[in-house]
Amino acid sequence: MKTDIKLIQDGKRLDNRRLDELRPIKIEAGVLHRAEGSCYLEWGGNKVIAAVYGPREAVPRHTQNPLRAIVNARYNMAAFSVDDRKRPGPDRRSREISKVISEALENIIIVERYPRASIDVNIEILDAEAGTRCAGLTAAAVALVDAGIPMKDIPVACAAGKIEGQVVLDLGKDEDNYGQADLPIAISPRTGQILLLQMDGHLTLDEFNQALDLAMKGCYTISEMQKKAIMEKYQKVEEVK
Repeated sequence: MKTDIKLIQDGKRLDNRRLDELRPIKIEAGVLHRAEGSCYLEWGGNKVIAAVYGPREAVPRHTQNPLRAIVNARYNMAAFSVDDRKRPGPDRRSREISKVISEALENIIIVERYPRASIDVNIEILDAEAGTRCAGLTAAAVALVDAGIPMKDIPVACAAGKIEGQVVLDLGKDEDNYGQADLPIAISPRTGQILLLQMDGHLTLDEFNQALDLAMKGCYTISEMQKKAIMEKYQKVEEVK
């Protein structure tokens, strides 16, 4: 897509970031009292709340799996989260993102512990800039830890992409709108296993490998932020005691 906006100038991006630099990220665990686990996350201009309910008996009963829990992730963008007011309720995009996040989380949660149960993960995008699926999954992972859901690892997500022919980390709004490619991934940091990988746009094989490597490095950086947020929550609990 052609645009008069210069996305890279003198080696810096529109928001003055380096090509391999993340937007500012803030993560807070345990922000909701009526959920088993919760997380509030700010990532650039994104603001996300994630809440976990369960494990509890799956209803209706015909959805139950006698061998394992089912994971229902529900991703939703609030009507006021974007500049042009969004029609309330699920649309095709939110259903697709809900599905891929559910599948990613099912591969990391130890679902065999909870036969016939449902683990419900609600992800609400309060303010959207770019990269909301990565922000949503990252927040959901912290909420799952806060809920005490057993997992093989704490999943984390990040994206890389291509703007003006250069591979960059963590696309901002204008970069997402006018860039040439976007590659969101989610991984298990301990093993490097890829839990989610999607691509929009066109990358050569070399560019793809470069973007994947950059997104993986971003994931490892954000993973440390997740751990810090979880530790801070439990340090506060100890201080209250």
